[in-house]
Amino acid sequence: MKIRTYISLIFGALLLLGVSSCASKKDLLYLKNNPASGSTNFKWSDLVLQPNDIISVKVTTEVPEMAIPYNITTPLENNIQGAQMQLHGYLVTNEGTINIPVLGIQKVTGLTLEKTEKQIQEALVNKGYLKNPVVVCRLLNAKFTVLGEVNNPGTFTFYENNLTLLQALGLAGDLTINGIRKKVTIIRTENGAQTYGTIDLTKSDWFTSPYYFVKPNDIIIIDPNTAKIKSSGLIGNPLNLISILSTILSSVIIIKSI
Repeated sequence: MKIRTYISLIFGALLLLGVSSCASKKDLLYLKNNPASGSTNFKWSDLVLQPNDIISVKVTTEVPEMAIPYNITTPLENNIQGAQMQLHGYLVTNEGTINIPVLGIQKVTGLTLEKTEKQIQEALVNKGYLKNPVVVCRLLNAKFTVLGEVNNPGTFTFYENNLTLLQALGLAGDLTINGIRKKVTIIRTENGAQTYGTIDLTKSDWFTSPYYFVKPNDIIIIDPNTAKIKSSGLIGNPLNLISILSTILSSVIIIKSI
């Protein structure tokens, strides 16, 4: 009779373990409260240049030969990809400047790429170097880091002017089933200051938050859920716990049979 009681207690413990380890459906779905129709208004986010950014500056004009002195050129320019592109860009100094051949030093920190293009264009015209120049600037070393419960954690480079948080998580292979979707932490560094934000991916109200778009050097952290934390220990691992309980049950049966 006592053995049956032990067996009932063990099965009850296993059942309780299974229930406590299960994740609720509402904890796994994205944007549960997303309206069936309508739209969300948000502002596009422009990248703002900071020290240690690397930007490309391409100057063209009606007479191509006139623009050559203002461009960093290479014979293999059309074949350059990835990190090699950074070697042919301008590094923004700690003082927030870049030094363009002939044109000289330009202060660019705090400016968007569009404003940087306009500033360089106006400087070329005002100094009488070029007429009707066209300037195109691109950020070459924009990157973000994703850590924690995603399928492919790491640091990723992007070239888009607007990259959303969901797109960034997609590049990291999406959250694992053990990732907490209600608490995604973003660490952001801008203008020498560090800020922290928390996003609940199961809701849609964060579409209007400043963390909807990823910015260069963002760090995105996905914490593990309770089931993941429990499974990291000896007793918390369901298989280990089942093995321990089975051993106890076998020992009890053997002792009772002696």
